[in-house]
Amino acid sequence: MADFVPGRVLCRAFYEEVLAPRVEVPHSAGLLGPGSDVLACDTERSTDHDWGPRCIVFVPDSAVEAVRARVLSDLPETYRGWPVAIGRDDQPLQPRVEVDSLSSWISRQVGWDCSAKNLSVTDWLLIPQQRLLGVTEGSVFADAHQELARLRARLAWYPEPVYWWLLACQWRRLAQEEPFVQRTAEVGDEIGSRTITGRLARDCMRLALLLGRRYAPYEKWLGTAFARLPDPDGLGSSINHAMSAATYSDREAALGHAYQVLAGRHNDLAGSQIDSSLRPFFDRPAWILDANRFANDALDRVSDPTLATRPLIGSIDQMIDCTDVLTSPDRASLLRSYYRASGFEDS
Repeated sequence: MADFVPGRVLCRAFYEEVLAPRVEVPHSAGLLGPGSDVLACDTERSTDHDWGPRCIVFVPDSAVEAVRARVLSDLPETYRGWPVAIGRDDQPLQPRVEVDSLSSWISRQVGWDCSAKNLSVTDWLLIPQQRLLGVTEGSVFADAHQELARLRARLAWYPEPVYWWLLACQWRRLAQEEPFVQRTAEVGDEIGSRTITGRLARDCMRLALLLGRRYAPYEKWLGTAFARLPDPDGLGSSINHAMSAATYSDREAALGHAYQVLAGRHNDLAGSQIDSSLRPFFDRPAWILDANRFANDALDRVSDPTLATRPLIGSIDQMIDCTDVLTSPDRASLLRSYYRASGFEDS
């Protein structure tokens, strides 16, 4: 086997040397969709399955069949020492070269053709962030008519009202469990205290990504994405201390510092001056930020009057973490009826 090179490097060269000469029509192409290599998170370990020279080529609908036949005809068995037929879990080995129209591909990626329609609030809430990263973070090798550029710009980040509403939802998640690190430990539930610390640490990481206007990948790469954020104020160290602390009081103190750092980032982003000091949870001995204050501040900045009055139930990523839903646009779309029943815009 050849020496490891990042998938982005291998796939670009594969496109330029093997695929591009066969296309013969103006087109777009890139390394997009699922995969560690799309997020530049692949390592030598990634090569043991579902990794190798691959590419998606986008052409007009009328050209798909002819271009597909040319591109897939007599592909080499290997490229730079790597098999061109790639396996994914229990699927058969086959070349991972796709030829499709952009509208057809994006419909499979997110559940509908968002290159052609205006996205409603519900549309945005139903797209898992990992799927958005698969469109916006992969490498583009060609883009003859700038179709990919326009699509990626369209999906680069949430509309401002949706963004502030999602921030409110993420702060609300913290508010709901802040005092539980102390309370579980108080009744002798050490494993419960540690588990809640992990949940709160994850929510802090996802909040940091939101504040930094970065989509969060799925769990395997959440820590990697978080570590790539600028960290001038020690947020990463606080979360590490919380996760490794031996006592609930140390866990609570480390999380408290993380909350305060996030509060400072929120104030900087919003131009707010909300007090970030910790306080007791009513008359109980748990020390909290009272994250609801920041949820309310974010909600006050939602310029869509209808969205501002909707319950803070969150996007699909904030509601569930079931891989079988988040990786399936068809299953994810079933939640549309839930949002509709909760009064969300759907057109």
